Amino acid sequence: MIRTALIGLTLLALTACETAKGVGRDIEKAGDAITNTASDVQENI
Repeated sequence: MIRTALIGLTLLALTACETAKGVGRDIEKAGDAITNTASDVQENI
């Protein structure tokens, strides 16, 4: 029973790490889009 719980917790931790990594990539892409839009606006002024 304890072994099953440890395996479950390990899988949950690995999933959480992968999810956090994905969120980081999404935030980075959003930041890049904002930066590019700001640069375009500055060029048009």
